[in-house]
Amino acid sequence: MLYSSQVPIEQSALLVIDAQDSFKATPRWTRRNNHNFETNVAALIDAFRDASRPVIFFLHNDDDPYFEAGSPYVKLMDFIKPRAGEPVLYKDTRNCFTSTGLGALLLKHNVRRIVVTGIQTEQCCETTTRVAADLGYAVDFVTEATMTFPIPNDDVPGEELGVEEIVCRTEYALRKRFATIVSVAQVQEELRTLRAVPA
Repeated sequence: MLYSSQVPIEQSALLVIDAQDSFKATPRWTRRNNHNFETNVAALIDAFRDASRPVIFFLHNDDDPYFEAGSPYVKLMDFIKPRAGEPVLYKDTRNCFTSTGLGALLLKHNVRRIVVTGIQTEQCCETTTRVAADLGYAVDFVTEATMTFPIPNDDVPGEELGVEEIVCRTEYALRKRFATIVSVAQVQEELRTLRAVPA
């Protein structure tokens, strides 16, 4: 595993994964965890922009209701306003690499370290992290800038995995194997060391 401490923040990019209205249209939205999600993601977007580092957004398509290609819900949440030059990539896989041109984009910007945020913590965010680590990237996983929902057990009616356990299991699985678990404040502090390029 390549650790974040081995790759300077100057070679980083922010991935904002599936922060889209599709989730808000589903009944599970009322059971989301992390009500600071929007604030934390917005803070990281601002920090990366101030440091003149890439910010890359993703939207997910699949056959689930509200996620179908062409659905009006497949759009970034209102708190996100991409700037010119900030890519919005569509994907139809759980990870952000397989069905997009992300690898080539990161190479173009000399990125060897990625910072992962978005929805859902244990699905697209965790899967992207695992693939990125296996591809040789250093990964910072910002749990407090991810969001998830309880997961029902389809084999046992009425049973579900709660959000606290989901987050705990994700961090245990990723820590020191696929990623460094970091806070918004830690990433912001590192980015402050960079001089922003004047607009």
